[in-house]
Amino acid sequence: MRKNVLTAAERVALARKPGRPTAKEYITEIFDGFFYLAGDRRAAEDASIIGGIASFHGTPVTVIGHQKGRDLEENIKYRFGMPDPAGYRKAQRLMLQAEKFHRPVVTFVDTPGAYPGLEAEAGGQGEAIASSIAIMSRLKVPTAAVFIGEGGSGGALAIGVADSVIMLENSIFSILSPEGFASILWKDSSRWEEACQVMKLTAQDLYDLGICDKIIPEPAGGAQESRAYIFDAVDRALQAALEPLMKMSGAALARERYRKLRDVGNIRRKAEQTEHGRN
Repeated sequence: MRKNVLTAAERVALARKPGRPTAKEYITEIFDGFFYLAGDRRAAEDASIIGGIASFHGTPVTVIGHQKGRDLEENIKYRFGMPDPAGYRKAQRLMLQAEKFHRPVVTFVDTPGAYPGLEAEAGGQGEAIASSIAIMSRLKVPTAAVFIGEGGSGGALAIGVADSVIMLENSIFSILSPEGFASILWKDSSRWEEACQVMKLTAQDLYDLGICDKIIPEPAGGAQESRAYIFDAVDRALQAALEPLMKMSGAALARERYRKLRDVGNIRRKAEQTEHGRN
């Protein structure tokens, strides 16, 4: 892994940069024949979760991602990438459909968190997130999650519980926003930069903790500075991640995923890296 040359706060700023490629761009550039599937089959359609069926190097897959906008109008439509319960129910429907038809699931994570509005809470936001986590963690098909920007709280975790977690170098994954963390811990949101360092939310931090399996380097200035390179790098990382997983049985996939999740934060990864360095 490359040594960090940016502070955690600088990486957070890059993760949030408006020009970064969105989930829809990754889907368009990496997959063939994407067929969009809408609705939660209960009450609504949430545009902040994009999902459907596509082909990945000849293999049918289900693709799900958080979608952010490019301008104010789009961000209002996509709720700044913050799904409501219908979005997570749609993700659940697509994941269960993928399992039924033996399709690997690929997700693209990029959200500040789940939508915190009163109507979302009244509609069962917490239950929708919890159900998504439970369903994805038990799937008997290969799963890969690519963190392309922000990964905030349960809103990200709902589609991020995967066999293989791939993170762009300047993407982040945290229990809540640094501003929220600083407000709770120090009663001062202006200390968000300090919070970034304390929270251990960068790709390198998460790799060291055994949560992230692969870091994709970004060009100086962020992923938006070389879209072709980033799309190609994500494509190759997904191929490498899915190939061995597709050789495993459904029971083995579920068993290994459970083991991995139970091991989150274990210092074993650091010990293994140290031992490897000595040999």
